[in-house]
Amino acid sequence: MSASRTTDPGAAIAWLMKMGWKPFDFQLQTWNALLRDKSGLLNAPTGSGKTYAVFLGALLDNMRAPEAGIGIRLLWITPLRALAKDLQIALQAACDGMESGWTVGVRTGDTPASLRRQQERKMPDCLITTPESLQILLSRPDYRKQLSGLRMVVADEWHELIGTKRGVQMELALSRLKAQRSSRLRIWGISATIGNLEEAMEVLLGTDRSGVIIRAGTEKKIEVKSILPDPIESFPWAGHLGAAMLPQVLDIVRRHRSTLVFTNTRSQTEYWFRGLMEAAPDLAGLVAMHHGSIDPAIRTWVEEALKEGRLKAVVCTSSLDLGVDFSPVEAIVQIGGPKGVSRFMQRAGRSGHQPGALSRIWFVPTHALEIVEGAVLREAIAHNVHEDRKPLTLSLDVLLQYLMTLAVGEGFDEESTYRQIKTTHAFAGLSRQDWSWVLNFLQSGGRSLRQYPEFTRLDYADGRYFVSNKRIATRHRLSIGTIVGDPVLQLKYLHGGRLGTIEESFISMLNPGDGFWFAGRCLEFVRLKDLTAYVVKSVRKNGRIPAWMGGRLPLSSKMSGLIRKKLAQARQGYFEGPEMTVLRPLLRLQSYWSEIPDSDTLLIEYIRSRDGHHLYFYPFEGRFVHEVMGALVAWRIARIRPISFSIAMNDYGFELLSDQEIPVEEALESGLFGLENLLPDVEESINRSEMAKRRFRDIAVISGLVFQGYPGTPLGAAHLQASSGLLYEVFRQYDPSNPLLQQAMDEVITLHFDYSRFIDAMQRIKTQRINLTKPGRFTPFAFPIMADRLREKLSSEKLSDLIFRLQRNLYKEPANQRESST
Repeated sequence: MSASRTTDPGAAIAWLMKMGWKPFDFQLQTWNALLRDKSGLLNAPTGSGKTYAVFLGALLDNMRAPEAGIGIRLLWITPLRALAKDLQIALQAACDGMESGWTVGVRTGDTPASLRRQQERKMPDCLITTPESLQILLSRPDYRKQLSGLRMVVADEWHELIGTKRGVQMELALSRLKAQRSSRLRIWGISATIGNLEEAMEVLLGTDRSGVIIRAGTEKKIEVKSILPDPIESFPWAGHLGAAMLPQVLDIVRRHRSTLVFTNTRSQTEYWFRGLMEAAPDLAGLVAMHHGSIDPAIRTWVEEALKEGRLKAVVCTSSLDLGVDFSPVEAIVQIGGPKGVSRFMQRAGRSGHQPGALSRIWFVPTHALEIVEGAVLREAIAHNVHEDRKPLTLSLDVLLQYLMTLAVGEGFDEESTYRQIKTTHAFAGLSRQDWSWVLNFLQSGGRSLRQYPEFTRLDYADGRYFVSNKRIATRHRLSIGTIVGDPVLQLKYLHGGRLGTIEESFISMLNPGDGFWFAGRCLEFVRLKDLTAYVVKSVRKNGRIPAWMGGRLPLSSKMSGLIRKKLAQARQGYFEGPEMTVLRPLLRLQSYWSEIPDSDTLLIEYIRSRDGHHLYFYPFEGRFVHEVMGALVAWRIARIRPISFSIAMNDYGFELLSDQEIPVEEALESGLFGLENLLPDVEESINRSEMAKRRFRDIAVISGLVFQGYPGTPLGAAHLQASSGLLYEVFRQYDPSNPLLQQAMDEVITLHFDYSRFIDAMQRIKTQRINLTKPGRFTPFAFPIMADRLREKLSSEKLSDLIFRLQRNLYKEPANQRESST
């Protein structure tokens, strides 16, 4: 056939039919939109064929009108390097099948240097890369030559980028590419799970572009089953119930060809892998583990073995959430509440990852109240509910890094670059004053750093900004990225190979000879040398499980609202579905001793015990909102009477504990949840300045003020914190109006505490009936919060013994007359 005269989707349809597939309507719509030179956003369920919907459209477009020029025709941006290899295989198969003549290549942080040199001589037609690697491409002086034939950019799994600084990186890069290729560049996003589709498309395309939204219109068939205890325990505590469900999880693994067992944290992954191996030693070699700290070579082996059907199960984190097609996978198990509907549906789609196939997912609650989440997830999936992703604005640290990227490449001029940046959603509100500050800060270090030569990074001549210092350029290219975590150490056997990476903060707590679990092995720490932790295998059966920072996910606002709705139905005596039916005894006990709150009620419980005076609040708004709300409530009570509190929280509520009587009635009468002076009170209660100082570390790294070190010799956490802390104090004393300081303060509120959601919660509480009860004992709602507080002080064994003793004592104690006031 004459490919250059192709003007309709016929070639794509013919190839799909040859492969035994029939095109879906949304695929035809996408191809036709691309052939009409449209940009847009495709929303389709996981495993429905959305990748080919966009990619085959790109092939059709190129076959219709091949464009002269060298280099890349299509940039395919993926948020995870792990997806790149599978994508390359799938896309190359389509290229060959349609006789397009295209080659598909991969360029990420894992790409070998030899392949990079080969690509520099001749780039593939389609390059699969990450947001960070795209920025590195823009830092090359010859990037315009490499992208002279670029026709299209695809942001895969766009929902994973929007609302993050990596998403802001993408917006800025696209503004540059649009300026280079003008109207000839098409931009497409792909997303399976996102609520605010219109806003997501606007963020992707920028303020100077319009596009189309294509919805698949086909619902993914998802079968949700909750693994429920019998009988339910009346006093639930986090972790205990999940461990008790291990036999049921093992039964699922044995009954299916291959199963993915998802957890929310790397620590949970280590724990559950160990539990499965102890319960079923006959599965040794057939069950594996996969998370981001395990060595890439081991992860690759796991992925290949899973695809080939050689593994019965893989215990994993979000490292296997996205995009990967593991056909042998028949079942998914979710350990603990996923905290979001979209995340749950994404994981469910890892099974039955083919168009029209049924996805099966089992939900394993880790404590009794989490069973409500199972009921909520079932209902949300039935009604196709998804969370919104809120985009970031005015992240000046990302802008500073981006401008340095342009400067170490071909350089940039002031006016046209400002106009390009203003087309992004993130910087549409960038003022001329802030723009001038950014340029001056890069040129001289600003008001407080101008006398230090290392902060003079930009040169200016002939109307262009550029970097002439090779050392500055090298350090910048090594620092490109917006993900700043706790510094990690290499983990190696004393006489052997590499195991992966582990956070410095965990290793710092170990002494030589201490044991810990990693990648399913019990290891003994030997020594730390040259930023490498050396270990040997241990025969012991006990040891610590590493803790990774950022492990706890907050309950989404969508889930919070649905949980409150479910509880309101239970309050009215309506228990629908297997989850709510099994919870009936626990909720009736809660109602008998205290109350079940509904959508119009905030429940507060005041309980006295040997530990002191306890106040429990149940907004059901997620851990992060409860963190700031608990601090605010404690601070406002302390204004009435000097009093000290310890604060504990989970996703459902928070506890204030004091050794003194708490004047809660007086506090409620004086406007404990009032909206007046809310922001100043919050700032006073959370020590915002100290938290901003810690937040500033990430901003300093992203903006290039602090260098993290060269490959193989990264700087430690103490050095990074000291360097950024020194800069923070310099700015605070000598340049208090520095916008990076204000950004740090703002991020404490907007990103860490989700202030907009906190405001919504406070406004909702303002309209609610507040019911203060005095149950005389710990209630089923209070028990898991109390257990979380005790967990910080006790080992797992001691905690288990203590909680079982408390449970027995609670049943023995005579019930006090419940007091309640509204």
